[in-house]
Amino acid sequence: MTAQRLQFLLALIFLVLGGWCLIFPAMVISLTFLPEFAAATDQARFIMGCFGAQAVLTGTLMLTARFTPMTFLVFGLAGSIPFFAFNYWFVFVEPVLNQWMLLDFVGNLGILVTGIWGWRLSKQEQKV
Repeated sequence: MTAQRLQFLLALIFLVLGGWCLIFPAMVISLTFLPEFAAATDQARFIMGCFGAQAVLTGTLMLTARFTPMTFLVFGLAGSIPFFAFNYWFVFVEPVLNQWMLLDFVGNLGILVTGIWGWRLSKQEQKV
């Protein structure tokens, strides 16, 4: 595995999950929110689509940028840890989201692992 391939995988996480939110916002709302919060109103679909568009933008930038070890590390940490807290809070503390949000947790875990792995790999590749 190379750092460039890991960067591609990291971008795919954003593109796939973000694209899902952008193209099928009502489906994401109905699958991930508790029934009492799962009203796919025009406003809710708009906001979910905006969230997806931001993720697609991030994934696209990841495909075209040249990552340094620091870039991998920052994306790995900043792209996962705040979202772990978000998921925990809105699934367990103040339940708004259902267990399907574990998909987001898996994506965030992938971001963390890929970021740390990419950081280590790219540092090694710089030495060569």
